[in-house]
Amino acid sequence: MTASDKVPEDQTAEFREFTVFPGRPAERVRRGDPAPFGWWPAVCIALVAAVDRIEYNLLAGALPKIQEEFGFGDAAAGGIATAGSIAAVVLLLPAGRLADRAHRTKTVAAVVAVWAVLTVGTGLAAGYATLFAVRVLLGAAGQLYNPPASSLLADFHPGSGRGRAFGFERMAYFGGLPIGVIAGGALAEYVGWRVGFFLVALPGIVVALLVLTLREPLRGTGDRLTVWYQQEPGVPTEEEARTPESSAPESSTRQQIGELLAIPTLRSVVAGLSIVFFGLGGLFYWMPSFYDRKFGLGEADAAAVAGGAGLVGIVAGIILGSRLGDRHHGIRPGWRITLGGFGLVLGTCALAGAVASPSLAPQVACFALANFGFAVALANLTAANADVVAAQRRGLGFAVLQMVMSLAGSLGPWLIGMVSDATGSLGTAFAVVLGPLAVGCVVVLRARSTYDADASRALARSVANDSEGK
Repeated sequence: MTASDKVPEDQTAEFREFTVFPGRPAERVRRGDPAPFGWWPAVCIALVAAVDRIEYNLLAGALPKIQEEFGFGDAAAGGIATAGSIAAVVLLLPAGRLADRAHRTKTVAAVVAVWAVLTVGTGLAAGYATLFAVRVLLGAAGQLYNPPASSLLADFHPGSGRGRAFGFERMAYFGGLPIGVIAGGALAEYVGWRVGFFLVALPGIVVALLVLTLREPLRGTGDRLTVWYQQEPGVPTEEEARTPESSAPESSTRQQIGELLAIPTLRSVVAGLSIVFFGLGGLFYWMPSFYDRKFGLGEADAAAVAGGAGLVGIVAGIILGSRLGDRHHGIRPGWRITLGGFGLVLGTCALAGAVASPSLAPQVACFALANFGFAVALANLTAANADVVAAQRRGLGFAVLQMVMSLAGSLGPWLIGMVSDATGSLGTAFAVVLGPLAVGCVVVLRARSTYDADASRALARSVANDSEGK
């Protein structure tokens, strides 16, 4: 906190003033408010995530028509998603470093604008090679919004609101999957698959402009508010802490990554979320084709059934999971990890039921329930990732998370496609994700014992004096 901030002597006062936006007057904040600067930042970032995933999953919904036109098999189809995600991984770590240094709102807006331009190229593809190249470029740009956007959300929202803030983003991100699948299938059947890629470019430009309406907050603002809300013992008070814009010497990227991976809870969260992405990435990519082949549904109906069941489960899971996560955060030890871990257990069990079901209705019900459980895990584990990483490293922390998740998510479509080609059955191929998901449940639940200590250390580091270093 800067010397110009007004700090009342009564630390239990209901309102205080904080310097939040450089060059602007201090903001008056009500104690305990989960969104002291409004929910617009979370909504805006959610729109970015939605546009990204809708565009990405238009391809899954339209895939049967595209395969028919260009004449390529399931392994080649799965390879498109894998190659795009690998391309994104190459850029994620530099993007994370940039998120910890540069103007984050401008960075996010620029990334979204680039998507819009590249999206048009998919609709113009003349064959598999061109389609593959464009999707690789789009995949390289597609994940770069996450580190700066996640860092922004953690600064706009203290710990008591992060579950809902990140829940909005995760709901939009995974809600965009079924919406994209549904839209891609319907457009492919009724007006041609290329049309969807032309149409989605316009909302991309609009969302890029909306991001520019967000003001850039000081790094660590959400943590300073959390300290005041919780008044945790051993954490510097506002009078003792200056603004967390650190001036300590920069360490190398390798050293910073090493410091991040030394956080036990972060390792578990990264592993758990990566396994969830592995499963969901493969399921959403191939589920419309599964319904088309096994139950004889057309492209539009198959996409609607898969996307609708997924959307219902994701929205319900995010809403309930994020509210429960915030309600008991800081009250019950390891609560976010516990809730996220058991959500992952529920999702895995329901997915096993979906794989084993011989008929459509119970299969769809189990698929919806699986998405519900995974969504509960996503909301809480993403917020936990922000809690255990200090503000000065949050951009890189989310870059590491997104990098590993992207790799895992890209392997899902490719591996399922390979097994499908080898066995002639998508149903058999879906079973390959169950083993890793079971391992992920164990890994995440083990982090319950480390979460509270790691979160306290990150909070102290975020608000510590610059003279204390990084």
